Amino acid sequence: MSTVTDPPVESFRLSQLINDTRYRSITFQFIALILLIFAMAYLGWNLVQNLAAAGLNISYDFLGEPAGYDINQTLIDYNSQSTHWRASMVGVLNTLLVAVMGCIMATIVGVFVGVLRLSPNWLIRKLMSVYVEIFRNVPVLIWILIIMAVFVAVLPQPRDFRGDDAEASMLWEAFAFTGRGFYLPAPIYEPGSWLVVTTFIASLVAIVVYRRYTTRKLYNEGVLLPRAWPTAALFFVPTLLMFFVLGMPISLEYPELAGFNFQGGIYMRNSLLSLWFALSIYTAAFIAENVRAGILAVSKGQTEAAASLGMRPNRIMNLVVLPQALRVIIPPLISQYLNLTKNSSLAIAVGYMDLTGTLGGITLNQTGRAIE
Repeated sequence: MSTVTDPPVESFRLSQLINDTRYRSITFQFIALILLIFAMAYLGWNLVQNLAAAGLNISYDFLGEPAGYDINQTLIDYNSQSTHWRASMVGVLNTLLVAVMGCIMATIVGVFVGVLRLSPNWLIRKLMSVYVEIFRNVPVLIWILIIMAVFVAVLPQPRDFRGDDAEASMLWEAFAFTGRGFYLPAPIYEPGSWLVVTTFIASLVAIVVYRRYTTRKLYNEGVLLPRAWPTAALFFVPTLLMFFVLGMPISLEYPELAGFNFQGGIYMRNSLLSLWFALSIYTAAFIAENVRAGILAVSKGQTEAAASLGMRPNRIMNLVVLPQALRVIIPPLISQYLNLTKNSSLAIAVGYMDLTGTLGGITLNQTGRAIE
């Protein structure tokens, strides 16, 4: 009777680092890492030596010095005597503001256009194709300047809202769209308003949980629960009940014409709006193609199988096609979000002070601290 024994374990030898394919790639990567470390160390040493020869040093003390310049639109309190650090934070927030708003609007428009690009209606399909081809083949800077010019030239000025025979009027006595920007009502939070806000956030969470429950119920048991009216009820009813029970703790401050401009409310400069719209519609053209490619990547048999079960076209798209298309759509979609955020640096062309205009622009020119 024979017995099976394990082969003897071979001892490790240094020659295996080169001759053995199991270790060779690790050896080369380690050598490359060492060379990279030495290269970075040499560049750092060379930088320090040159700065010392010029009588300079690396210091971030300039961030605590007064900035000395104004910023036209801010989300936090800021004036010309605030520090460069404060100015850079304003720039970061302005960049994040236009990036988040742009990603949301570009996603909505892009998904809508991408689905309509595959519409059986010839006219709709061709109109969406014209939109995609025009907007993605014209530089985004041109669109920013065009939209900015349209705002300035077409929309009325605040003086046109003055008097009984005014050439322009506010929309619902609450919204004013002018060549200087848009004026919107601003919420005023009184005691107890946090309960209303908390209820609204809880309603949004409940909507997500309910919709996931209905999807799981449909996929696992084949039970189709209603989604439209429960979603609407969860969105409005709890918040409105809490709002009226607490005595309406949230009110609105409406913009009013005072002097040569509107006062009060929320002010969105035309530079922000032109940048937002341009980045959104430009990026939406690329997102639309990503969505179209993702839908086409799903086998046609999936649509036919769903239709054979009696599902309506909109449910086929929402429950069958789009969930499978997301694995193709999401990776390039993230790239488009990054491109939109990077393209926001073009804001300086219309005077919107983002991170590039504050820290990478005026602060850099004033302090000369390019390395920092």
